[in-house]
Amino acid sequence: MLKGRTIKIPVAVGVGLLLCGLLSSSLIALRLTGLLDRWIDNEQTVNPLSLTKEEAKSAVLPLVSLPPQARVSQLEAIASGSKSLDQHRARYLLASDLIQLRQGQKALTWLEGLDSEYPALASQIAVKRAQAYEVTGDTAKAQATWKDILKNHPDQPVAAEALYALGKANPEYWKQAIAKFPAHPRTQEIIRQRLSKNPKQPALLLLLAKHNPEAKGMGAVRDRLVDQFASQLKPEDWQAIAFGYWETQEYGKAAKAYALSPLTPRNAYRVGRGYQLTGKRAEARIGYQKLISQFPDAKETGLGLRRLASLSPSEDALKYLDLVISKFPDEAAEALFAKADILDALGSDTSAAQARQSVMSQYPSSNAAANYRWKVAEKKAAEGKLQEAWQWAQPITTQSPDSDLAPEAAFWVGRWAAQLGRQQEAKAAFEHVLARYPESYYAWRSARFLGWDVGDFDTVRDMVPNFAAPQVRAVPPAGSTTLKELYQLGQNNDAWALWQAELENRQEPTVAEQFTDGLMRLGVSDNLVGINKVWYLSLRDTPEERSQWQTLRRAPEYWHALFPFPFLEPITTWSQQRQLNPLLVTALIRQESRFEPKIRSVAGATGLMQVMPGTGSWIANKIDLEQYNLENPDDNIKLGTWFLDYTHGEYKNNSLLAVASYNAGPGNVSKWVTKYGFTDPDAFIELIPFPETKGYVESVFGNYWNYLRLYNPEISQMLAKYATTEPVVPGK
Repeated sequence: MLKGRTIKIPVAVGVGLLLCGLLSSSLIALRLTGLLDRWIDNEQTVNPLSLTKEEAKSAVLPLVSLPPQARVSQLEAIASGSKSLDQHRARYLLASDLIQLRQGQKALTWLEGLDSEYPALASQIAVKRAQAYEVTGDTAKAQATWKDILKNHPDQPVAAEALYALGKANPEYWKQAIAKFPAHPRTQEIIRQRLSKNPKQPALLLLLAKHNPEAKGMGAVRDRLVDQFASQLKPEDWQAIAFGYWETQEYGKAAKAYALSPLTPRNAYRVGRGYQLTGKRAEARIGYQKLISQFPDAKETGLGLRRLASLSPSEDALKYLDLVISKFPDEAAEALFAKADILDALGSDTSAAQARQSVMSQYPSSNAAANYRWKVAEKKAAEGKLQEAWQWAQPITTQSPDSDLAPEAAFWVGRWAAQLGRQQEAKAAFEHVLARYPESYYAWRSARFLGWDVGDFDTVRDMVPNFAAPQVRAVPPAGSTTLKELYQLGQNNDAWALWQAELENRQEPTVAEQFTDGLMRLGVSDNLVGINKVWYLSLRDTPEERSQWQTLRRAPEYWHALFPFPFLEPITTWSQQRQLNPLLVTALIRQESRFEPKIRSVAGATGLMQVMPGTGSWIANKIDLEQYNLENPDDNIKLGTWFLDYTHGEYKNNSLLAVASYNAGPGNVSKWVTKYGFTDPDAFIELIPFPETKGYVESVFGNYWNYLRLYNPEISQMLAKYATTEPVVPGK
């Protein structure tokens, strides 16, 4: 059995009674026809990630993605031509490739005089020159070049490279690196070496914890600090430790560390929330109460009060919720619904109905109102009252367009309209989904109902769509000119090292810095964290940050970062072998592992396609595979695609059931088909009783749609006519 990894963000949803009289006659009469005029905005916006005109014409940048052997002749032709930025780039790439091949003398030839002609990479060229001397065995010239770097670039991060190289013979240089460039990967390597010899050095442990909190093995570093050196830690040290625990989802440990951190609204909230997420209700209540008493007016306090109410007896909970309603308008709608649920439980039906009425009248655009409308719509649809379901769901698309439920509601408004014989309204609803939520799973379903050739559950397996990854990389929105140049030239490790030194505020990066961090991580194959860094931008909540995120997400490069193409060659090879749609396989891998070859689930599922060891052994016997390694990408994809082909065979090539089976197992899926029937696959998905599997299916096919819309020219062009600048939080 293969176990899927579904990443969720919990959402509190209230269950309420039906309200009467909430829909005015004008609202009931409202139709979707004309929605496109509201949302489509052809205004041209500046793409912050776009290339300059000169870069767009570059002959070198499209060669970056090729392996050295495939690009050498073209680079040599450009490098031998007249002086230009492209010529400089070609010379640098050739030298870098030659150093990797340990052909230092040839590299030195291309580097000769390049630093004065190519100032953006002058310091990096000096490093390449030193490295070229090293691979030729000329230690004296290498040492002299490293010392020149310290003389000519003493404050630039490349100095850390020089200090590392020189420190192998003279430890004093390593001390300088630790003091001046603690975040640089070379310095981090120095620190790890010193700790391996003497682990009882809390100052060095703290440098690791502060400067690369999400690196592999950092949990053990934080644990050692907490367990062995707690008495030596300052409040700001505790905050760095707490942040690392929080980012790696060790919420209980984070709560304890935040309790010892500087007292701020965020830190106080995370104490309560961390304990709540780990089931420690009493500690959570104490944490929230401290937040409320110390910061009565802070933004975090409104949410903290709602959380505290959920942990408290009814009488106390009502008091907390009333305080939220009166003082924190951003949280008031959710608080009113929570209050209504409590009043229902107490038998106060009239008061509960009044609370819900207040939400619908005072906060009609809130997520809480959208959630309530959708619950009622679903209930009406289940009863066969499609007209009423349509009437309840339709306002979500107009009054709560940024709700997570809006794409789903708009799609079902279209489905119900079609079933009611309102074909024009159905068409308008589906087009609205494509215009307003083009990245959503429901955009794929809408495109299917509009007749687009995007595949359906029973045909998508056999499709082999044309697709092509971008040849030229985006320009990172943050970082130095040197960093941007290195990244565009595909010098991933060098760019990552430089970025580690340049990124100063890891706990509160700007929107541009966080996106750049995601790009850099993807460059060095830290795919899970890189994708998540980009996705978490959607959770920014200040108006300025939301605006910056909205600008970013209009750029195709933003979506390319969310839906990258690692391991394309083995995915394509084994997809062809199994006669599977390669984009469907890519979509499933993205959901399973975020393209992490060595990741393991709690249950033991391993690698890109999260193959369980027992399943891997069973498959290996089936295909006579004697030697394999689940952490090897090629082996893992070979086995995983066989199993995906097998699940398709179990269900007559229906990809919905095959993907659901991949996650939940064939037995469960068969039971669901028997119980619910399978005449309408969209309705079937809504009935899947495992929330994880329902989300998994929608995520996999949502991923498939995004790879199709981003990288297939035909679909991309068709979707372009619906282009909108209106933002919506994307599904993960």
